Amino acid sequence: MKHLHEHQKGILAVFAAGLLWSTGGLFIKLVTFNAIQISFFRSFFAAIVFLVIFKKEIFYANIFTFINAALYSGILILFVMATKMTTAANAIFLQYTAPIYVLIFEPIINKTKYEKINIVTIFFCFIGMVLFFVGKLSLGDIRGNILALLSGIAFAAFLLGMRKNKKEYQFSSIFYGNILVSVICLSSIFDITSFTVPNFLMVSFLGIFQIGIAYAVFSYGLKRVYAIEASLISMIEPVLNPVWVFLGYGEVPSLMAIVGGIVILAAISIRAFVFESPIMKGRLKRVIS
Repeated sequence: MKHLHEHQKGILAVFAAGLLWSTGGLFIKLVTFNAIQISFFRSFFAAIVFLVIFKKEIFYANIFTFINAALYSGILILFVMATKMTTAANAIFLQYTAPIYVLIFEPIINKTKYEKINIVTIFFCFIGMVLFFVGKLSLGDIRGNILALLSGIAFAAFLLGMRKNKKEYQFSSIFYGNILVSVICLSSIFDITSFTVPNFLMVSFLGIFQIGIAYAVFSYGLKRVYAIEASLISMIEPVLNPVWVFLGYGEVPSLMAIVGGIVILAAISIRAFVFESPIMKGRLKRVIS
């Protein structure tokens, strides 16, 4: 019973983290600061939260820590820029193409063979990506979509880099990544002409809750659930992100973007949660080998 109780708390923690992550699109849209200014405050407050929660642990570092921190800073800045330039749905769904690049490059890095199921997954995800660029798009949408794709590539590189590094450096990479974003974006805050209370509260929320506390809660939950469960539950982020933006900002993604997002999430989910199970692996080995 005790194990079940801990497991349930882990599930709730991962769900709460995904819920907090999903609010990013709405507040990025609502804040009147530009993308670079938002990135500064978001990462500045997140770094403080990490310092308070993880204390000395976040200062442990090696060379991979700073490489991963640089990649993480790219994810943060590119995502905010993409969300400002295109729809929140496009930004989050295209960022979630990261697993595609992992499937493509991991065999090259680790010298392993490409699995047939991975090739099929990549094919369907590519179709989903193409749908985001179908139909009438403004120049801002196109640029935003490209930035979102770059954010996904940075995300994939970050995931591969984190796998190469030791677990004890996980949070230090994120901490230093937020520090790096704060340094890069610092000069932008001197261009702010109207520093309103609502803007300050929203960027504070983004840093403290949407990044800082969300990662701390996710870390707590990850220790109590299986990795595959955590991955599945956290998929609530790309699902709810456009919903909150629609309800709170009135932004409606295009039909093709919705279809593309569904194709991408379905392909990645089926690959990760169906074909990774031991039973399915056994059956597939007999069918496709």
